[in-house]
Amino acid sequence: MIFFLLLLPPLVASLLALLVRPHREFVGWVSALLSLISLGAAITIAAQTIAGDVPIWGLTINSLGLEGVLRADSLSALVLVCITAVAALTLFLSSGVGRTTHYDAKQLRRYQIFINLFIAAMLLAVSANNVGVMWIAIEATTIFSAFLIPLTIRKTSIEASWKYLLLSSVGIGLAFAGTVLAYFDFVARSGRVENALNWTTLMATAPLLHPEVIRLAFVFLLIGFGTKAGIAPMHTWKPDAYGESPAPLGALMSSALFAVAIYAIARWKAVTDAVLGSSYSNNLLLTLGMLSLIIAAFSVVRAKNYKRMLAYSSVEHTGLICLGLALGPLGAFAALLHLVNHTAAKSLMFFLVGNIERAYRSPLIERVHGLLKVLPQTGGLFAAGLLALIGLPPFGLFISEFALFRAGFALNQPVLMGITLVLMSIVFISFIVHLNKMLYGAPPEGVITGKADRLWNVAPLYISIGVLVVLGLTLPAPLATLLKQSVEIIAK
Repeated sequence: MIFFLLLLPPLVASLLALLVRPHREFVGWVSALLSLISLGAAITIAAQTIAGDVPIWGLTINSLGLEGVLRADSLSALVLVCITAVAALTLFLSSGVGRTTHYDAKQLRRYQIFINLFIAAMLLAVSANNVGVMWIAIEATTIFSAFLIPLTIRKTSIEASWKYLLLSSVGIGLAFAGTVLAYFDFVARSGRVENALNWTTLMATAPLLHPEVIRLAFVFLLIGFGTKAGIAPMHTWKPDAYGESPAPLGALMSSALFAVAIYAIARWKAVTDAVLGSSYSNNLLLTLGMLSLIIAAFSVVRAKNYKRMLAYSSVEHTGLICLGLALGPLGAFAALLHLVNHTAAKSLMFFLVGNIERAYRSPLIERVHGLLKVLPQTGGLFAAGLLALIGLPPFGLFISEFALFRAGFALNQPVLMGITLVLMSIVFISFIVHLNKMLYGAPPEGVITGKADRLWNVAPLYISIGVLVVLGLTLPAPLATLLKQSVEIIAK
């Protein structure tokens, strides 16, 4: 029952948007209210996993015991809460989108149909016990989101959508190749076992798999799902897609979809480590993590578009999470905590840049001045969010980055941590320079303040800031338990 409450609301909302023609504003509000059901279901699942239970649906029995078509352990629950929280925020802030943008009824209808299908696909990807179903769901996220990137039809948005679709499809194709390799190796070594593609079955029989095949399979899987996560050098779709997407879609892609891709990588890393030991996957993740940090640091310096700047920030945080996953249990704990913090911070920032772009009619940093005068609430939140992203206290990313450095030094990696600190300092300085240009100075002529900066419009975003501050000051016991249990799954 709990999985129906998790997955059905976005499907019902999408069907409602499809049936109601022409689009009516109440569809957006119904969609937003339904999202609270999914959020409640995800929180319930998290509470059950913290108590030691593992919710499953669709019971089957094989030689390894009970299996489920849908299954949510602690790692799944952690990501499900992240997805549903951002989805609820997205849909509530999208409900009145027709009053604050130039989108027409057809665009709004298309938005409500595909944004809810996008959310449903992400939820299925994380709750599916079968790696094949997970792959299909992640591929579906590509298709659904590609319809929304060019919500406003123009040459640049269509190009961004096709670039995203092409690169993501190539990446997910490589992930499919890795999945097939792992499956056929399983069949060759273990015989035909029912539910062979289930995580539980793979983990239980991993020591029987052929090391060389799994070595190759993990490369395909890391590149494939790493493309969705935006790991360098597979990150090139991000600046274009984020730059052209509607703000709500950018918020979901940069936080929730990112978390889904990291989830898939972490799951396959656990299988690979059970076969090969952790050094092989750790070395790959360290290499790609450092490459992501290097590219992000020097791209942020040259950024001229604040939406693209946030895309490069995502590449930086992808690199940090990859480093964390490669630094043992302490690093995995830091990486997962960083994932939670990043989800709150990056979704916040994309809603704010939507307000800024509507007011200034430009995504260019050089054309945004006097933000604190024009949009005082948006400007203040934007400054706070950017300071959170660069890891300043009292925000949660400071704690997760500190935990990551602690893990690195605990494993005697001072050189690696030193290089990481230098690259993060470059990002820090660049963000401060860009922020100062945007916050202060005389506002340009023709700026439209509109309704976007009114308190009731931005009030939900204070929840994100509150979460970041709370996580910067303390680690709530339920979250700490969920993180520890998740670490036991991926970094034994």
